[in-house]
Amino acid sequence: MNTTVNASLGYAGDVSPQQAWAWVQAGEAVLIDVRTDAEREWVGFVPGAMALAWKQWPGMAMNPEFDAGVRIAAAEGRKLVLLCRSGVRSVAAAKRATELGLAAYNILEGFEGDPDEHGQRGHKGGWRYRQLPWRQG
Repeated sequence: MNTTVNASLGYAGDVSPQQAWAWVQAGEAVLIDVRTDAEREWVGFVPGAMALAWKQWPGMAMNPEFDAGVRIAAAEGRKLVLLCRSGVRSVAAAKRATELGLAAYNILEGFEGDPDEHGQRGHKGGWRYRQLPWRQG
């Protein structure tokens, strides 16, 4: 696979939630949710996304299955778009996928977006805020 890497980032780049969803809908990318199982269960998830935690609860230990999982996701040559809560873990996961020779992008804003003035997420950006497909429980 020919991998594009933004040298200043260490992975292919950042994309908006809307761009990531457009790529997924067009069959150009695989959406990987790198949040913990608990986050996906309690907060919500994107139907059809591959659930592959970067770190796992409790203790936030590295997921030993991550490398194998992203390789499987990229097997058909599609780019990877990585989603976490706010766009931090997905950057680390995109860097690791890039080290493995894969085309990996971080989804800006994450699933929940940045905290608002009251410290609550879901009101300032994010997958849910942008009204992209998601479900809870």
